[in-house]
Amino acid sequence: MSTDTAKVRQEAAAALQGVLGIVVLALVPLGVGGTIYKAISPNGWVTQMFGQSISAGTAVLGALMVVIGLAWFSRVYNSPRRRNRRAGLFVYFFAAAGLIYALQLFSKGSL
Repeated sequence: MSTDTAKVRQEAAAALQGVLGIVVLALVPLGVGGTIYKAISPNGWVTQMFGQSISAGTAVLGALMVVIGLAWFSRVYNSPRRRNRRAGLFVYFFAAAGLIYALQLFSKGSL
């Protein structure tokens, strides 16, 4: 194998990795936004969890407080090495959720 062929393969792999990074970068905000929308929409997960008897504003405020509390708790009581490992997991989780929401959006026209 010549050095030119190796360079071309290396550049092609770098370009593919860059494109994949851009796709993940686009899917993560879609996953986060879609998850928030699914949670606090009028017929969302929070409303289904608490039922129709509680007003939507109270349910959203309660859910937001739970999320903030869990985020604070997980950040305070973990080592930095463990936090870095989980960060990648969250990124790929929300990228997968973003892919699901994108497929729903294109197939149904709504989330």
